[in-house]
Amino acid sequence: MEITGKQKRFLRGLGHHLNPVVMVGKEEVNQKLINATDEALEQHELIKVRLQEGCLSDRKSVAAELSARTGSAVAQILGHTFLLYRPAQEPQIKLPKS
Repeated sequence: MEITGKQKRFLRGLGHHLNPVVMVGKEEVNQKLINATDEALEQHELIKVRLQEGCLSDRKSVAAELSARTGSAVAQILGHTFLLYRPAQEPQIKLPKS
């Protein structure tokens, strides 16, 4: 899924106050984590994911893998957190036109 720069800026604004709902720890990216991320995206559309101390993977590679495996888009990578976006069946978030 691809989103434009304008849409990313819009999503970053919405995601600023979110608390992380998915935590990536020492087990890295596994099927359980992918299922949890998928479920969180179903419910919220825009989620914040946090890499914990035990995670040895690079944040960009974790974001890219989770994004690819869940069919979502990476809206932002900042510090140990990143935002993922995937529209729901009935979208709550109205993205600006590209």
